[in-house]
Amino acid sequence: MTNSASTTRFSELALSAPVLQAVEEVGYEMPTPIQAQSIPPLLQGRDLLGMAQTGTGKTAAFALPLLSRLDLSNKQPQILVLTPTRELAIQVAEAMQTYARHLDGFRILPVYGGQGMDVQLRQLKRGVQVVVGTPGRIQDHLRRGTLKLDRLTALVLDEADEMLRMGFIDDVEQILQHTPANKQVALFSATMPEAIKRVARNHLRDPVEIQIHSKTTTLATTQQRYWQVTGVHKLDALTRILEVEEFDGMIIFVRTKNVTVELAEKLEARGYSAAALNGDMNQQAREKTVERLKKGALDILVATDVAARGLDVERISHVLNYDIPHDTESYVHRIGRTGRAGRKGEAILFISPRERRMLFAIEKATGQKITPMQLPSREAVTDKRVVQFKQQISDAIESQDLSFFEQLVEAYQAEHDTGPGEVAAALAYLLQRERPLIPVAEPIREDKPVRTLAVNHDRKRERATKSARSGDEDMLTYRIEVGREHGAQPKNIVGAIANEAGIDSAQIGHIKLHDAFSTVDLPEGMPNEVFQHLRKVWVCGRQLNIHLASDSRESRGKKFTKPFKPSTVKPAKTKKPLRSKPAQRHE
Repeated sequence: MTNSASTTRFSELALSAPVLQAVEEVGYEMPTPIQAQSIPPLLQGRDLLGMAQTGTGKTAAFALPLLSRLDLSNKQPQILVLTPTRELAIQVAEAMQTYARHLDGFRILPVYGGQGMDVQLRQLKRGVQVVVGTPGRIQDHLRRGTLKLDRLTALVLDEADEMLRMGFIDDVEQILQHTPANKQVALFSATMPEAIKRVARNHLRDPVEIQIHSKTTTLATTQQRYWQVTGVHKLDALTRILEVEEFDGMIIFVRTKNVTVELAEKLEARGYSAAALNGDMNQQAREKTVERLKKGALDILVATDVAARGLDVERISHVLNYDIPHDTESYVHRIGRTGRAGRKGEAILFISPRERRMLFAIEKATGQKITPMQLPSREAVTDKRVVQFKQQISDAIESQDLSFFEQLVEAYQAEHDTGPGEVAAALAYLLQRERPLIPVAEPIREDKPVRTLAVNHDRKRERATKSARSGDEDMLTYRIEVGREHGAQPKNIVGAIANEAGIDSAQIGHIKLHDAFSTVDLPEGMPNEVFQHLRKVWVCGRQLNIHLASDSRESRGKKFTKPFKPSTVKPAKTKKPLRSKPAQRHE
């Protein structure tokens, strides 16, 4: 089976009422091709073999039907999802938690290396219905006897070819031996090498086969850029871009119907001609809104994917993805609203650090690079406002009878003995008070561009990069009680500290491995509660027992003055551990 444009709605897919309610709250309107084709057979208990790339909506494709069949009275693991990386495990667990928000008594546990084993043991003892994890850590629990899979009803192998590439396929086979023979199995893979086909033959029973071909072309006339931003800064970032970017008509895409109205109102309050376009509007209202955009009575539409389907307005010069789409197909559809008929178009994408996987998936699916953009500076905004202000003056001189006002100014000069320049400056000040020519400083965090780490990168180059990256911050050297003889690598240390301490991996400096211990440079000013928590974190079977290296302050001349800056997004959900070689598996 291959993908085709789906007209099915989630409400037609027989999902359980609590799961469907969560889907509606998240803002999903129409299932992606893989979701429309996977959900019905999985609801029926069929095995499934899906060939699909990252970014096609796979997680919802298996999570929604399997959660709909969950027995909440049973506190033992019923669903096991195997993923190749801790990052994906966390991402899948978070998504499933969201979809299960209205399932009373639902519990899910992500298990992966770098996280303290005691945390996972406590959660398993309490009872969980869903486990999402990497093969190595799942095997650890099976060996310890702390994870029982005898009551498992469904198993998902996500990104199976990636697990094969990383050398996990034998681990997967061993894990499958601990599961009941009558379980339901769903296997998803971007490619189907022979080893994956063998797993499918051995463990899937009469599977439904689905093959999704992602669109791989976008308009060559559309320039694509992204800016990494956190949610609380989005509106400020958008406003600054609108100030400087030369656009004719613009569509701003958001995920939910409520946000279309909220954002349109906020833009109107800032002086922009904006309106919402969503599925709650009747056809007549939608057509009227689009007509206003065509005629120039509107400059900005804030829309959902479904509302903008088929929209073709010649003056749309920009598409701005305020919320990243759920799948690559939606992205291709969105940016197709601009750059029509050979005209130049601009597509801007806002992403949070945790959404970088989707950014990479979009680049892979479209075969085009999305370049990082610089947010316009306050100086650029000021320059733009000054140009517009001068134009207002010129327009008034050319089009208005100003004789009365000239007499008024002359009278004021005579009465107060002031020059014309001083009067003009005062009037200019009064005119611009509502929209100051020099904008007030906005609390926008200038996030660093997403870093892509090659799988086969040189470790020394990585350390040099980290040193240069942290060189503009005051750092202190800490000693941790784990080293080479325990199997530690820099990636294990980075992952554990980022996951547990809320420190962005970009703030973790030079790491030096010794036989029995290691040293790591961290930003000074670490809060005591973070420090105490890090002391108890486990890496490679050892507690870090972190403490300040004896020569840290004296040899480097540092003082505890600069405040510690924790990441604004929990690194455990955003940061991928550094890998040195694909063949070396350290989860």
